[in-house]
Amino acid sequence: MHCPFCGANDTKVIDSRLVTDGDQVRRRRECLACQERFTTFETAELVMPRLVKQDGRRQPFDEDKLRAGLLRALEKRPVSVEQIEAAISHIKHRLRATGEREIKAMVVGEMVMSELKQLDEVAYIRFASVYRRFQDLNQFREEIERLSRSGQDESDA
Repeated sequence: MHCPFCGANDTKVIDSRLVTDGDQVRRRRECLACQERFTTFETAELVMPRLVKQDGRRQPFDEDKLRAGLLRALEKRPVSVEQIEAAISHIKHRLRATGEREIKAMVVGEMVMSELKQLDEVAYIRFASVYRRFQDLNQFREEIERLSRSGQDESDA
């Protein structure tokens, strides 16, 4: 690690602590050349798979785009920011767990719908209507009936 004060290469770690639920390490360092102290933060760099669109284009995973889609579906719904962040985290974890370098964008869409189904049924229908390109009221009705049936199946169990 280069010293931000004098640019020297030799620094020593004085103290290390876990921060943000153990996802990050905070290190207190001292430059051996100028004796200045500074703090660094270390996180694991986890590579997300690239997304393959239906037309074959490939693009990097974009967490901001994922968040924007969820927020749009959840607009004016009683879902907390913490629940949204947990859903994003869960989707990212599932994507990394595939171990794939590339994944179809459709798989991400299905993961989003799965999370929304658990968070808020209205948001789920909003997202599904755009994602699945509902053409008429019957498609809305069919999806709502499917949602109602799956809810009944879970309550019967």
